[in-house]
Amino acid sequence: MKIKVREMDYEAVLAQSKTAHRHPVKPAPFFRWLLKTVSAGDLRDTQFTVEKIGMEKLGPKEPCLVLMNHSSFIDLKIASTLLYPRPFNIVCTSDGFVGKEWLMRHIGCVPTAKFVPDLTLLKDMAYSVKKLGCSVLMYPEASYTFDGCATPLPDSVGGAVRLLGVPVVMIRTYGAFARDPLYNNLQLRKVKVSATMTYLLSPEEIREKSAEEINMILAEQFDFDNFRWQQENRVKIDEPSRADGLNRVLYKCPHCLAEGRTVGRGTELRCEACGRTYELDEYGRLAAKDGEAAFDHVPDWYRWERECVRRELEEGTYRLDIPVDILMMVNMKCVYRVGEGRLCHDAEGFSLEGCGGRLHYRQSPLASYGLYADYFWYEIGDMICVGDNKVLYYCFPKNGEDVVAKTRIAAEELYRIKRAEKRGGRRTAEEKSE
Repeated sequence: MKIKVREMDYEAVLAQSKTAHRHPVKPAPFFRWLLKTVSAGDLRDTQFTVEKIGMEKLGPKEPCLVLMNHSSFIDLKIASTLLYPRPFNIVCTSDGFVGKEWLMRHIGCVPTAKFVPDLTLLKDMAYSVKKLGCSVLMYPEASYTFDGCATPLPDSVGGAVRLLGVPVVMIRTYGAFARDPLYNNLQLRKVKVSATMTYLLSPEEIREKSAEEINMILAEQFDFDNFRWQQENRVKIDEPSRADGLNRVLYKCPHCLAEGRTVGRGTELRCEACGRTYELDEYGRLAAKDGEAAFDHVPDWYRWERECVRRELEEGTYRLDIPVDILMMVNMKCVYRVGEGRLCHDAEGFSLEGCGGRLHYRQSPLASYGLYADYFWYEIGDMICVGDNKVLYYCFPKNGEDVVAKTRIAAEELYRIKRAEKRGGRRTAEEKSE
């Protein structure tokens, strides 16, 4: 899938008219049928099956909030099939509307900027269930998983569940990540895909629980390890390209500690700095080809990288400072290529300078709990996105630098550190007032 891109001067982009807010649209029966029909081929190819648990509790015309884990593009096809013919709105990243706003709205999509606080989205979701009588499909992780494990959920989900007050349904997929992991450059593997569809919370149960209690329930539901699932279920992936791009996730060598020097190609991951080589076997395990393996499980390696980043942040040594190509989004007509710049990230947050010194953007560490970062974004390249409700800046590292995963980890960990410091400071102030 590609996106409409146009070259334009930075000031000219800022002068563009912004997209006006519009209420969600209840998708007509034709568009519900269309989504289901265009999804049929992929589901047939993956021999898709579903187990429904407690779904008899949900009335055929009763709106609900559908929460789903996010592994690959097939997720929407699964949901469109399982929910048919129920009308539902889909919380969707705003850049998905570029060049096709009319169609996206009429199939039920509701735009939001990923990892940008958006009170309007809550109002739109409430409008969907209370005014339109529609269900709402939401991927609370917001971004695809990098390492096959769950990504952090926002604390606001529990409050949103209480605000809507409708039943919560959980769709959890199996095999979707193994078939099409984000790092692998859209190369589909031959893997069966299945799902469970569970009636998770009734309106009565929601009223009895606090937002924190609901968040705890959701955290348990969004606890998974797709590589472990593959191994335990003996799901064989024998495609010779299964390690292509794995360096995007495993960017740091655990032997020589070099960063950005690993190369995933074919079935192997090799460090160009020290020569250590691993093979990703047919069941998703890592095996060292020379010497003892530091890790045999991809998520364990990724978790170690997170620990390293956390240590850098605590010691004050973490810093990103790279040249980038910059695209901007201010409306849904297209994204605008505005030139080059430098993206920096440290304990003070993000800073982006560019366009001949005319662009200056700052983003604090507490602006968001996560970071919109993607691999091969709309087939353009690996991307880091910063911005707010007015403008989004899509930054593409030049020279093919592998910094996307580390930057996302750093943004998540820095948010946790700063939030803990802020809460600690608040408690200290309260203690002094006593």
